[in-house]
Amino acid sequence: MSTNYVYTLVLDFLIALGVVVGGALVGALAAILTNRPPLHLMVDLAERLKIWALVSALGGTFGTIRALESGLFGGQLGVVARQSTIVLSAFLGAHLGYLLITYLARGSLK
Repeated sequence: MSTNYVYTLVLDFLIALGVVVGGALVGALAAILTNRPPLHLMVDLAERLKIWALVSALGGTFGTIRALESGLFGGQLGVVARQSTIVLSAFLGAHLGYLLITYLARGSLK
């Protein structure tokens, strides 16, 4: 594995994690400032931000989709596997962020 590939995996994971956790915490601050219950809003925001965390971690462009397409139709399965693991890494970061916020707000992962 190249160090650039590992760097991309870790970076996308942490960007997606940060978008979900940061967005939910800042949203909870907005709820506090407007006298609304913050914990329910945190969980709701974390769930809604998961897809946007994935998009932002991947750069917000169609580069990953194009790479998947060209790899799939060009017969380059290594490119498909590499891009798929990058997408999976970003998804796992977003989902971990959601689980952390859920645990923080509810005290359990149920």
